[in-house]
This record gives sequence, C-alpha cells and structure tokens, in this order.
Amino acid sequence: MRAAGFLFCALIAFFIGSSMASAHEGRPLYIELEEKAGGAVFLKWRVPSTLEQGNAPVIQLPADCERVQAPQSALTPAGEVGQGLFDCRALEGGLFLDIAYPYGNPSVSTLTRITRPSGEVRIVRSGPSESRIDIPAGESAGSVAREYLTLGVEHILTGYDHLLFIACLLLLAGTMRRVLLTVTGFTIAHSVTLALAALDLVRLPVPPLEAAIALSIVFVAAELARSSRETLTWRYPMLVSSGFGLLHGFGFAAVLGEIGLPQTEVPLALLFFNLGVEVGQVAFILVLAVVLVAVTHVIARLRAESERMALGELSVPVGYVVGTLACFWTVERVVAFIA
Repeated sequence: MRAAGFLFCALIAFFIGSSMASAHEGRPLYIELEEKAGGAVFLKWRVPSTLEQGNAPVIQLPADCERVQAPQSALTPAGEVGQGLFDCRALEGGLFLDIAYPYGNPSVSTLTRITRPSGEVRIVRSGPSESRIDIPAGESAGSVAREYLTLGVEHILTGYDHLLFIACLLLLAGTMRRVLLTVTGFTIAHSVTLALAALDLVRLPVPPLEAAIALSIVFVAAELARSSRETLTWRYPMLVSSGFGLLHGFGFAAVLGEIGLPQTEVPLALLFFNLGVEVGQVAFILVLAVVLVAVTHVIARLRAESERMALGELSVPVGYVVGTLACFWTVERVVAFIA
C-alpha cells in the first residue's frame, strides 16, 4: 500500500509540474482597448514574459484610425508592455485589431478588455489562430454569462495552488459525507469574499494575499503528514475549508479584478464567474476521484489482492510532497513582494 501512496504522489507531482508549465506558457496576450468620447481610442497591451525575445506581436488598428501618440513599449519583469493613442473619428465600419507575430504565433491566445465611454466593460477571448479581433458594438446578458462562465472555469483549472488545497481537503475529509460538507464550506466561504472584493467592498493587497494562500496549503499539508488524527483539523475539516476558503475567495477576486466587470451586468458577470469556478472545481474533484480509484485498482491487481486502499494511507506521502512544494511557493511569493 505504501507503493500506491507514492505512485499517487508521483501523479500529483506530475500534474503540478504540468500545471505550472501551462500556467506560465498559457498566459495570454493581454490587450486593453479604451474607447473615449469623440472617437479617441487608447490602446494598452502586455506581452507574456515567456514569449521568445523579438517575437512580440505588432498590434494595429484599422488604417482609418490616425495615430495621435505613436505606440511605445518597454520591458518589465512581467513582460513587454506598451500603449498608444489613436483618433478613429474617420473610421468607416466596425473597429478591429490586427495582431501579427514576426516569427509566428507560438500558441498564445489573446484576452481583450474593452471599455466603452459609458464605463461598460466587455471581455473578448481569442484563440491563437485568430489574428484579427473584431470589437463588438455592444454586449448582451447571454454573452456576458458565457464569457465569465468560461473565464471562471479556466481560472480554477489553471490555479494549481487552489487545486492542491482542494485535493488536501478531500484527503482530510475522507468519507463522502465529510467531503460534501467540506467542499460546501469552501464554496460558500470563497463565494462570499469573492463577491465582497469584486464589488470593491473589501480590499486586500494581492502579493501578500498570494503568499498567504500558499501558506494555507502548507498548513493542510502539515496536517496530512501528522500521525495523529485527533486534531481539530482532522475532526472538523469543514472549519478549515471555510476559514481558508475566505482567503482563497480574495485570490479569485484578484484575478477578476484584473479582467474587470461589465458595468451594465455586474451581478450576472460575478454570478457566472463564480459558477465557472464551481464547475471547474467539481470537474477536478471528479477527475481526482477517478485517478484515485484507478491507482488503487492497479495496485490491487499487481498484488493480486481485493483489498482497497484507504484514503488515510495516502495522507502522509501526499502531505510531504504537497507541503514541500507549498513551502517553496510561500518563500517565492514572500520574496517577490518584499524584494
């Protein structure tokens, strides 16, 4: 059974490594297009830091848009950033963006944040194959719901720290009833703080918050590695999931704050982003359960036994693997905001 535990840990480590790689390589080209009264268009962009040097995209508006301020760019630790100001009063037809990579697009998607003169915000997601982005004239409730649901799913499935925390909670809970209660507590808690922060009722600085989230994973991992099962965490995992869920909700809100909420559909966008997070969370739990069943089945077959492996037998090796990684993330994030 010990072999099964370490096999499962190897799978978790592989998943984490893949997630970390995709979280960096999958960062999109981020464009902000702000329409001003009178036809002016202010353009800003941020190129992923992982993009090959010299392959920064050239972003162009229609030829009818006159340059008021020529596009300027600068290198930062987060990647290349740039901005430009255009006069599009003479534009005939719809507004659009042309994106061209000197060496070809290395599978980078684009996230465009559009701000109207009224304050309305619209998010447009484009795949790597799309070199032209048409700026929509307006938004509907359906488009807002669809876009923010997708953003919520994508965020949780690429948020490896949140997923690791959930995985540890499942092992702490153990039984199906306790799992349901624990996940419910986490969901309610992070939904509350997500709403409070997204509506700008509560503000927390993001860098220390990210460090605290990593530290929360260290805490639950340390509990998994304990030989004692009589601690408050083991007896009432819902308390831990609810308490730290409040913290993770602020982390979700930080991402939503970067994207922005449409001024005309704030409640709808917030609701569907949160629903997207829940859909991704449930999908991850189901996949994790399938992987766990598969691992125990394979080990049982190899040992020619019908014995099933209990979740408790995984807790110690998982605690050490996850705890080590979370400690590294904590130190890395603390250094990032104090340096």
